[in-house]
Amino acid sequence: MTRTAQQYDPLGAMGSRPLAIVLGVGGVLWALLVSVFSRDVAGSPTLSALTVLLVAASGAVVFVASSPFRAPFPRWAFVLHVALLAAATVTSVAAQWGPDRSALNDFMTLLAATGIVMTAPYRPWADLAVGGLVLAVVAGVTAGASASVFPHHVPVAVAAFLAAAPTLVLTAASVVFAWTFAGLAERVQIRAGSYSVERAERDGIAASVQQDRSTILTRDVAPFFAELRTKDVITDADRARARAIADGIRRSMVADADRTWFEQAVTVAGDGKAHVDDPDGLIATLDVDQRTVLRTFVRAALRASAVDPAGFRAVIRAAGADGTPVRGPDPLDGPDGPGGPSSRRVAVAIDLAVAASDVGIHRTFDPYFAVLRVTFPDLDVAVRPSALALRFSYDQH
Repeated sequence: MTRTAQQYDPLGAMGSRPLAIVLGVGGVLWALLVSVFSRDVAGSPTLSALTVLLVAASGAVVFVASSPFRAPFPRWAFVLHVALLAAATVTSVAAQWGPDRSALNDFMTLLAATGIVMTAPYRPWADLAVGGLVLAVVAGVTAGASASVFPHHVPVAVAAFLAAAPTLVLTAASVVFAWTFAGLAERVQIRAGSYSVERAERDGIAASVQQDRSTILTRDVAPFFAELRTKDVITDADRARARAIADGIRRSMVADADRTWFEQAVTVAGDGKAHVDDPDGLIATLDVDQRTVLRTFVRAALRASAVDPAGFRAVIRAAGADGTPVRGPDPLDGPDGPGGPSSRRVAVAIDLAVAASDVGIHRTFDPYFAVLRVTFPDLDVAVRPSALALRFSYDQH
């Protein structure tokens, strides 16, 4: 299935959402003003009111469905949006059934077109094309029916085409945008994937491991050897200290070998205070895109001034077949039950202590939530004063 601009660039879609809201509100106001002050014929006030309500309902659907916390924009919402606009197109003509003397009264020809533009960042080009064609046909048929009963200097076919033209033009523009954006984003993503993000992570872990070992040598080994050089006799205490240093180096090397990229990122960003509970190393089964998004969020969260690294806790477990996220740190059911090793999904639970209000937490993390929501569709975010909890799951890769 073709991905949308929102899925490729959730932050960009989040930034374009105000435009969709402005278009929706502007459309409702225009429909209301024209219906009240610019009527050619007496018509039906009830149908005029219904038209305004249908336009408002279509805008409300886009407003709700385009929220970054409900991403990606579902197909059913787009179908409902188009259906409401089509119904409004029919009722607008029926409301002022009579001789059409002013093009300003035909507000639905343009509102139907802008309705497709509103959803361009959220649906693939094929959906936009079908929806736009449906609205264009409805506009053309209704305008043609009116022109056939109340002729006005132009042929019926011309009147139908003029009614459908705005929707056809803006639909074509929206389709080109969605198709071009998706194509370019996919090529960029492929090239970015070919640059080894995994190699960069390995290099970063290797550099950190090297730094840790250099610290051990500088802090423990070098002073011990320097002290031995000044002694004439090596005592049992010196031998015990040498064994302790060797055991410490061995433990460090074992920990480095078992450390996942996620633990490394959390350890570095959280200054060693944050905690990761992933005994099976399941976080390593994320794909490159998911790994990049999660690592970016973790680094931003642990470096935020309001976040206490000591209050960061991540629990990763195998999930049940339904992908239900882990709700606590305790191990899940038995080996073949929900969360057993036979599961192919992984559930992640992240809890943070944040010294901020609900509004402050949203202001800081909303852009990251938008990206996480597109990457992990079942993301559940719970924001409370001084606390933030994230739950999501994914298929092992």
